[in-house]
Amino acid sequence: MNRLLALGALAAAFATPFAATARPITATDLASMRRVAAPAVSPDGRWLVYQLRETDLAANRGRLDLYLLDLSRPGAAPVRIASTPEHNEHDPHFSADGRTLYYLSTQSGSDQLWRVALPGGTPERVTEFATDIAGYLLAPSGDRIAIWADRDMRCADINCANVPAAAAGQGSARTYDETFVRHWDTWATPGVRSRIFVLPLVDGRPQGTGTPVSPILVGDSPSRPFGGAEELAWGRDGRTLYFTLREGGRTEPNSTNLDIYAAPEGGQVSNLTQANQATDTGPVVSPNGEWLAYTAMARPTYEADRLVIHLRNLRTGETRALSQAWDRSVGSIAWAADGRSLLVTAGDTLDTPLFRVDIATGGATRLTQGGTVNNVTPLADGSIVYTLNSLQAPDDLYRMDRRGRVTQLTRVNADRLADLDPVEVRRFSFRGAHGDTVWGQIVRPAGIDGRLPVALLIHGGPQGSFGNSWSYRWNPWVFSGPGYAAVTIDFHGSTGYGQAFTDAINRDWGGAPLEDLRLGLAAAGREHSGIDVANACALGGSYGGFMANWIAGNWPDGFRCLVSHSGVFDQRAMAYETEELWFTEWEFGGPYYEPAARENYERNNPVNFVQNFRTPMLILHGERDYRIPYSQSLGLFNALQRRNVPSRLVVFPDENHWILRPQNSIQWYREVHGWLDRWLRQGRPTP
Repeated sequence: MNRLLALGALAAAFATPFAATARPITATDLASMRRVAAPAVSPDGRWLVYQLRETDLAANRGRLDLYLLDLSRPGAAPVRIASTPEHNEHDPHFSADGRTLYYLSTQSGSDQLWRVALPGGTPERVTEFATDIAGYLLAPSGDRIAIWADRDMRCADINCANVPAAAAGQGSARTYDETFVRHWDTWATPGVRSRIFVLPLVDGRPQGTGTPVSPILVGDSPSRPFGGAEELAWGRDGRTLYFTLREGGRTEPNSTNLDIYAAPEGGQVSNLTQANQATDTGPVVSPNGEWLAYTAMARPTYEADRLVIHLRNLRTGETRALSQAWDRSVGSIAWAADGRSLLVTAGDTLDTPLFRVDIATGGATRLTQGGTVNNVTPLADGSIVYTLNSLQAPDDLYRMDRRGRVTQLTRVNADRLADLDPVEVRRFSFRGAHGDTVWGQIVRPAGIDGRLPVALLIHGGPQGSFGNSWSYRWNPWVFSGPGYAAVTIDFHGSTGYGQAFTDAINRDWGGAPLEDLRLGLAAAGREHSGIDVANACALGGSYGGFMANWIAGNWPDGFRCLVSHSGVFDQRAMAYETEELWFTEWEFGGPYYEPAARENYERNNPVNFVQNFRTPMLILHGERDYRIPYSQSLGLFNALQRRNVPSRLVVFPDENHWILRPQNSIQWYREVHGWLDRWLRQGRPTP
């Protein structure tokens, strides 16, 4: 089975004209694309505001502005609002009456809360806290606000005036008595957590320095490293705040037990999901204030378990699983304006569409087709605003009316996309490991004759998908730009195909996924006569980097070259050095020191196959990567060098697991494309 998704077929959805003198896409183009995020709509549905990131390549950073669009005027153009060229304005929210726009800005020297009257008032700062705030959430009643920031657990308020400064001359060492010691890309500061403070709003201004939502609970809320406003919700009357938190302490790195708490005004904080030892997150309150919807996993310590929608009656406490019969993992949820359904996103065979889930039955109806939907914002009239991207275009804003008719609201990169050669995207499926159907994609410059060398891109996670979505890191269009065919395979362990398919990689990292890649590469060659699978390089990051390392020892004659980014080389070291210990312990059946689990680690350990290494390999890593520490790549590079295998090590001292800074991203692609050119265009020199 196959489906050809050529640019022309998607023109109606993404509406991008291409110039007669177009050119191949480059990494500089990728870094320079404008990025839409954080849309918000006023309560009356008239105003849409969003943040837009543009890239300053010379300064090697992105900068954020706010744009306002009048939805009552068809064809209206967005206008920049409350923005200053040298500062960042971001995270907009409307006041309860819709007459004021709140946002965060660095204009005062730190991230503080500002506001501006609509449609064109004068911006004014409304907080003056001692240091940055990380985020905020306005109560629908208009008289309270929740603000969160990294603060010492001893702080009585957001300014921490009661906590003495550290004494000078005491040495520079960090000291720890329990983990986390570090997380993602940051060393932990003992005693400091992401904490929520509640403040009254008087005449639209926060008053005082806030009260901790719970001075006793020790943990991060929102959760680290990626949690945000989606982990909080106000009750409709503004009297109760619901928030997500995983309790800290010695066992935190072994736990995925996020819980949802209720903090009523003047009352005791209570744990609403204490009975579930796995993840509970994403609370949203129904329009009538009677129901709390959230997503929950069932298996403790498994971060990729299926997220099932649950409904809790806020009056009686009765809770039921709504989407248990739907074998998809829900990514985000929002209540439809009438309260009779939920609008959710979920991966589904290479796409991440928008679905409507009926509250009465739990039945799911797909509302969008190709691409990846995010930032779902329901409007009072029953329409929906959301962002949509694909392999062929970054995010833009769209509006779907009650009848399902879609209008594109923005075209923020139309001018830049028009200058680029188009690509064609072909989907294909094949019979993979265990006889299961496995899906893949071929991304190839359109209109080029002849057989192109192949870049086999292996996704990370491992529970993820190389689907129909835009990426500012591993972007198949950019990989194909110099004249390659990018091939992706959603091997066993990938998401969007049901939970059993996702679970299949457990304790089998090097088994079924490798078989899927072997069979998938051959299937891609049969699917498209314009690609040369015998002249190929395999590239992967994170788990994909593990797989590149695994291929080096277990499929050494399969590729002319390999690229490993932040990949696992030695499972034993990884088990003890990574920060989120629950991950490796779930994947391999326990901690490494348990004999039964150790067998699983070693059966899937690339370091045990160094004697087979002979394929030229490029290795890249961020020095601030604490998920897969850079020592993994040092060991890999030493092994390759010791065996006289052509190899190159590229280390970014200012990057984490991901390469994010614009110039570093460009350099990363320059290194990768240079490696591909060396081994795929000039033959295969003898190592």
